[in-house]
Amino acid sequence: MSNKQGIVCAGNWIVDVVHNIGFWPAKSDLVHILDETIGVGGGAANVAFDLKALGVEYPLFPVGVLGNDNHGQVILELCSSEGLSTEYLSIIANQSTAHTHVMNVPGDSRTFFYQPGVNNYFNTQSVPINRIVEQNPRIFYLGYLNLLPLLDAVNDGRSMAAELLALVSQSGMITCVDLVSSSNMNYRQTVMGTLSEIDWLFLNEVEAERATGVLLGGENNRESISHAANLLIEGGVKKGCVLHTPTLSLWKTPTEEIWTEVDVVPTSEIVSPVGAGDAFAAGLLHGLHEDWSAKDCIQLANKMAAECLRSATATGGIKPLSC
Repeated sequence: MSNKQGIVCAGNWIVDVVHNIGFWPAKSDLVHILDETIGVGGGAANVAFDLKALGVEYPLFPVGVLGNDNHGQVILELCSSEGLSTEYLSIIANQSTAHTHVMNVPGDSRTFFYQPGVNNYFNTQSVPINRIVEQNPRIFYLGYLNLLPLLDAVNDGRSMAAELLALVSQSGMITCVDLVSSSNMNYRQTVMGTLSEIDWLFLNEVEAERATGVLLGGENNRESISHAANLLIEGGVKKGCVLHTPTLSLWKTPTEEIWTEVDVVPTSEIVSPVGAGDAFAAGLLHGLHEDWSAKDCIQLANKMAAECLRSATATGGIKPLSC
């Protein structure tokens, strides 16, 4: 075990307003909101709260930007109530905190209406690397690539996210990056321009298609999924990538390919899929931090994703490791 301890959770901090609706309406139609729940969202926030709920014993370092508004206050209060540090959450005056209205059809799917707010200003300077390095953390997690415009920008084939991750790597931290299922004409360019500074990459089947251009032909096509993972490894990922679908996961490194079938949660038990991918990432991060085997990492990741599916918010369903 390394003498470095702790995980930096950097990137998107969002307030999710999750609206449960009975069905998705046709254009111009009206649908009733059955209930709504407010919680944290975004890769960095969800991972931090999920790991805290897991009961990890090592330190967590939330890093991001908030606006000086009610949504920002919600995040600060939730962090305080869960014992998460807000030391590295900076406030940008006269700007709104990122927030998302999530339209969720229980047992089906969800659609996001996203207001990026201050996340559009998150850049290398938003991460106080020198101060963080003094705490000797082991892992630096960035979520999400392709939802942080200043880091997504590419110059001469290299993204600004790569520049940030290079600085992080120099301190000896493991870099882990999560993608997002956004529609972005430069999606593939941004991913490819960052791969060389990523130790571990996490992504789902939609993101894999957009990052590589490989049409997967569904969530069970192992040949296509493996091909996409190979392209990411060849593109520069240092240690490996974990590509997950609702029914499968692939742990891919230059020397091994490990497939795991997922115990699918019955539709009747799914409250909301919001945050399930982030819960999966949190499980992987804990396993990597603790030097677990690939099998054990994936097992925890799948368990946490399933727990998330049974909760209304992105982080409300996660149980402690002891459970």
